[in-house]
Amino acid sequence: MRIGIISHLKYPIAEPFAGGLEMHTHLLARSLRRRGHAVTLFASTRSDPALGLEAICDETALMGVGLEEAADVGFFREHHAYLGLMNRLRRSDFDIIHNNSLNYLPVAMADALPMPMVTTLHTPPFCWLESGIRECRGRDAVFVGVSESIRRSWSRITPVAEVVRNGIDLTRFAFVPDAAQERYLVWYGRIVPEKGLHHAMDAAALVGLPLKIAGPALDPEYFAREIAPRMGPGTQYLGHLSHRELAAVIGGASAFLCTPCWEEPYGLVVAEALACGVPVAAFARGAIPEILTPDCGALAAPDDVIGLAAATRHALLLDRAACRARAESVCDAEAMIDAYEDLYARCLGRAAYTALKVVPRAAAPVAPPFALSRSLSHGQDPELVA
Repeated sequence: MRIGIISHLKYPIAEPFAGGLEMHTHLLARSLRRRGHAVTLFASTRSDPALGLEAICDETALMGVGLEEAADVGFFREHHAYLGLMNRLRRSDFDIIHNNSLNYLPVAMADALPMPMVTTLHTPPFCWLESGIRECRGRDAVFVGVSESIRRSWSRITPVAEVVRNGIDLTRFAFVPDAAQERYLVWYGRIVPEKGLHHAMDAAALVGLPLKIAGPALDPEYFAREIAPRMGPGTQYLGHLSHRELAAVIGGASAFLCTPCWEEPYGLVVAEALACGVPVAAFARGAIPEILTPDCGALAAPDDVIGLAAATRHALLLDRAACRARAESVCDAEAMIDAYEDLYARCLGRAAYTALKVVPRAAAPVAPPFALSRSLSHGQDPELVA
């Protein structure tokens, strides 16, 4: 298949990843290319060129300017980039477009495309994206949630066709059967208020174990106000690590603390910790209760530091092999790519069937579109895949 993937533009789709969405997009493009698809990634300038990159603008998360100025400049840069891209895609020969951005324009302009567009919903509703989706008139536009939590949160706005849970490359987060001899806890991710690192630091202090921290400090004011004052002999900030470095730090931990202060859409960090065999103590927000089971994690009420400390003590007793088994059963990237390939095929089948219904029979001698010939060559009945 000829697949175009629309990325978000705030950060490059390249290591070290700014967050889970960057990692997910990189994995999606890399895996589809490995399976033989012709993939073009529409992303920001410094993204990985090995992904079939077509850069559409520089990164929009500007550094060194005020937050308000950065937001204004970033908004207009993204608006112009996506507007130009969608106009070009109207004249392209892709079989399918996978919209992995968080921008309103790709969904609002979906009806201008000659091919189906799959949009993965990675966040709960917010004003700009909600507005774009409400204006979506594309008959071949399909919405997918990364969790049942996301499906529920969008259900009042648009039908979400199905859930395709995010996956991780299990080979890059290898199972570590035993924690490091000198026990420590780990927290990693974007260091921003909604990820709640300050709660993890307070809980680790109550448990009495050192806490290792990794991730990009993307909000300097939050870091100065909440994180720096809590740093002490029991905490170690390792900075922004590569995949390999991060996996080593996670694998040696006795437990991972997950502290979202919002309704976490999925929680790739949870999947990565489980893959390494590390039990999880987490706030019960968003999709996290969908991933964790009592044999691999312990949940606490949101924002309850004392409850999180108790959950951490319980997680320390859990079996690491059970954590890995849970990751293999629900977090495998290969299963995620299988699901997307199946969805693409069904979308192409629906589009071909729609074309059959709207094209007059007198036009039958005209060669069928690629999507139709592909679906029939695979033995699919357009009536059944619609």
